[in-house]
Amino acid sequence: MFAILRRYSPEVEAYSIDEGFLGMDGLRALWRKGFGAIADHMRESVRRELGVSVSVGVSVTRTLAKMASEHDKPDGSTVVSGRCIEAFLACFELSAIPGIGGNREALLNKFGIASALDFAHTRRKLVQHLLGKGGVKLWRELNGESVMPLELGVRMPKSAARTASLGQVTDDRRVIAMHLTRHTMRLASELVAKRLLTQKIRVFLRRKSFEAVSMDMHLDCASNNYFRLSCAVLSALEALYDPGCVYRACGVVAGRISREEDATMDLFGVMRADARQGELLRTVAAVNRRYGRETVAMATVGIKHQGQRFVYPLLTAD
Repeated sequence: MFAILRRYSPEVEAYSIDEGFLGMDGLRALWRKGFGAIADHMRESVRRELGVSVSVGVSVTRTLAKMASEHDKPDGSTVVSGRCIEAFLACFELSAIPGIGGNREALLNKFGIASALDFAHTRRKLVQHLLGKGGVKLWRELNGESVMPLELGVRMPKSAARTASLGQVTDDRRVIAMHLTRHTMRLASELVAKRLLTQKIRVFLRRKSFEAVSMDMHLDCASNNYFRLSCAVLSALEALYDPGCVYRACGVVAGRISREEDATMDLFGVMRADARQGELLRTVAAVNRRYGRETVAMATVGIKHQGQRFVYPLLTAD
């Protein structure tokens, strides 16, 4: 997909395995079209060549563009010009703003901030007090000031993490395993999208008392292979899990990160297998983008429960 996007702009940030940002300044003259027509042409090219639907948002900042892309899913284009920002934000609740989760939304609600437009109209000093510098960046972006530039090169992060609350306190090892599996899938997808490898995985469990226990798993070779990472994560879970404890959160952290192109040649056979798995992740992302989130999911536990948040039979399509 990103190869198609690069036909439209040389400035492409691969934000995740199935989401990206393009710098479009000055390109209307090159394409001899308005931004809406360029967005439609982009969607048609992806559909024709990959057989999947995508949504495209165009605006003056990346945060507004992200919200615009969510506005007409799964197959639409939305353009939000500077003079239309207020009318656009009036359509959204606070939770639609990228970076505003449940806790932040609850906090803002206490101060009478109930919608995206309310947030944009809030005094900067109050936003700074409530949400800090990150909140001020969001506020500036929603007011049409671009302060989050594209990341055009592959950064070399020291680590990459996927962590979250379990949504309950539990001693059920299967529930913890399902959450860790989902974290591992998201982590592997990010590494594949950014063409990065990891050679160390840290798994942690946070108990009800907020005490954390963790274990580092060292891989024989650097990898972004979901199955290889998942095996290490579940092995760590077996070592860390104490049936006499209850847990509230868990997470997976990748360390010792390197670039795919820097992998040593004697690992060629392993890297070729990992590359095939990378194509599998891209295919899963494309199917989910077309038919709905988690229509297809990876698995390590195959028990389906009524009302279970995560269900992981191996590559089952609903």
